[in-house]
Parts: sequence; C-alpha cells; structure tokens
Amino acid sequence: MTSQRSQEFLHLVEAPEPATASGADLTLPVVLNLNDGNSPADVMDVLSLRPFASGEQPWSRSTRLDRVREDAPLRPADGRVLRTAREKGKESVLLEGDGWTLLVNRWKEGGAYLAVSAVDDALAERVLAESVRDAAEPPKEDDGSVEMGFWHVGRHGPSRRERTIGTDVWTDIRGNYTAPVAAALDRVMALSPAAVDGRILLLHGPPGTGKTTALRALARAWRDWCQADCVLDPEALFGDPAYLMTVAVGTDDDGDEERRWRLLILEDCDELIRSEAKASTGQGLSRLLNLSDGMLGQGRDVLVAITTNEHLSRLHPAVVRPGRCLAQIEVGPLTRAEATGWLGSGHEGAASIGPDGATLAELAALRKGEGRIASAGSPATATGFYL
Repeated sequence: MTSQRSQEFLHLVEAPEPATASGADLTLPVVLNLNDGNSPADVMDVLSLRPFASGEQPWSRSTRLDRVREDAPLRPADGRVLRTAREKGKESVLLEGDGWTLLVNRWKEGGAYLAVSAVDDALAERVLAESVRDAAEPPKEDDGSVEMGFWHVGRHGPSRRERTIGTDVWTDIRGNYTAPVAAALDRVMALSPAAVDGRILLLHGPPGTGKTTALRALARAWRDWCQADCVLDPEALFGDPAYLMTVAVGTDDDGDEERRWRLLILEDCDELIRSEAKASTGQGLSRLLNLSDGMLGQGRDVLVAITTNEHLSRLHPAVVRPGRCLAQIEVGPLTRAEATGWLGSGHEGAASIGPDGATLAELAALRKGEGRIASAGSPATATGFYL
C-alpha cells in the first residue's frame, strides 16, 4: 500500500480593525497560509506582506542590489529586528520601526532584495534610501569583465544570480569570423538604443563557429546601455507565464535614473524556433513572439538574442520575418584563406585545412596541437570545443 505524506497547514488570520468614526473601513482581513514545505525564509516573506495586505501600511517600495559590500548593514539605524533566518547561501532579516516594516534578503554571491511597507510613501522612500545608502561596491575599472545575470526557475520560483564573466573586445576577436559575418557583427556591436529596430537577434550556424563568443563580446560592447541576462531554462521561461512576466517586466526602480535596456540570451533554442515549433512546444513560440513585438513587449526595453545550430530554412518563418529581427546572422566557418591566415602560414596544421575552410573550434584545436579538420559532411563538434 502506498502511503501519502500528510501535510499540515498553518493559517494565520488577522481580523480587521473596527470601522472608523466616519464609517469607512480601509483594513482587510488577512489569511496567511503556510505548510510544512515552507522554509523559515518563506515564512518571513509572507509575514513581511501582512502590514501592506491589511492596509495598516499601504505604501510599499522595493529594490534589488548587486555587488553589496560585506559590511553594509542594509537597514536603518533605528530598525528593530523581528526575525532572522539563515539558509544555504542566503540570510533573511525582518525589521520594523515606527510606521514601517522592512524585509531584507541577502545572498552570499553579493546580491540583495529589500522591500519596505510604510504608513506613507515619503516614509517608505526614506527607509529604503537609508537602507541602501553606500551599500554597493563602487564600479570596477575596465578589466575585461562584464556583470551578467543568470535566470532560472527553482522550487521557490524565478531566481536571478549575477556573475562576473570574462569578455573580449570585439576588435580583438573580429578575425575569428569570416568577412561577411564580421561585417554584420560590426553593425550590431555599434548599435545604440536609438537605432534599435527589431527585438530578436538570431545567430545560427554549425557548432564551434563562435556564436557564444560573439554574444559575450556584445554584452561588453553594449554594457553602458544594456544589461545582459542569460536564461538557463528557456523552455521553462516560455512555458510558464509567471516566470516570463517576472523576467520580462523586471524590477525597474521608481527613481529618476534612466531605465536600461535588457538583453535576454537564449542559447541552443532549436526546439523553440523550428518550423514545427508551434505544434511541438505549444504556446512557447507565441510567447516569444509576443515578447518581441506583441502586447507583452510594448513599453519594455527588452531584446532577445537566440543561438541555434539549425539552418535558416528549418526555422519558423514568424521568427525571421522582416521587422522582427534586429539582425539575422549565419555564423559559418572561415574560408580556407582566412583559416590559414588565422593559424599563420608556417603552422603545420595549415596543410590540413580543406577547400571548405574551418570553424573557430577546429582552428583552436589545431593551434593547440589537438584534433584535425573534419572532412566535408562530418560533424564540426569532433574537436570538443564550445565557442
């Protein structure tokens, strides 16, 4: 006999305050449901919403921070700690003060999320501003790296982690691409927000031709006006409307700073954009198109970069139609002359380059003294490089 694990539920109920003398009652009864699958941090997330949900503190502000200093308190000096929860890689603190409640979620990687509710908007703004003042590390000097976000959906919903990744200056790696591809990428690298026309950047072609390398260089070229985020589970993103809304709508602050564009990077999305994608992935393709130029995309400064190993003829026509693609670039191998020049005419591996040329991965393997150029029609992945 199969037994099912019982699940106990805890219901926290708060009754509304009595009606005011004028007869108006702006408070609401609040029911908070918790079960034995919730962690202490989940409990604190729920408790932090109680004053706002009840109407006791009807104003709320929130923000996310990256590169938080280790010694930053992330709280006003007069805050009283109500709860503290620590789990692997995360600390949650719930605080209160006169007329306000503050939740601080802080991650070991250096990110933080703060949400405050208060009796009026001015107080909420003051508490949040005091909590984040001087909390972030100053911008680093240009060391060839870029801060990139990584999205995935887990047990507790969508999550974004920021990592520092190494990148190359486009001019330094331009020679890794055959001349027509390099010229097309020149135009993309030089784009400014005012010149954006189309929301999908499509890079397609065989494995090992440098599509990922080009996107890393693009993140660096656009970093002054665009935040690059890599989605690790694109199938889940376009299969879950709540996940898609979190990523697409973002967490833009209410401050006066100019809102940055965002570039969502979806790698190896073959199933999502094939010609038969509508039948095989359900609403995934429709949601991608809606994000690019439909209702969801209206007013959102979001670009989507997609890499695929599929040939253009196998892609869904709705994805590549004029006006939807910012750029559609086939990234192929270097010609024989370009490949020989890349290696150097005196390199012993140059003699193995055939008339069809070679991919960047194959050339990298030859330079290291590994592998060989695949013959025509054989897989380009034989070298084991992912670029």
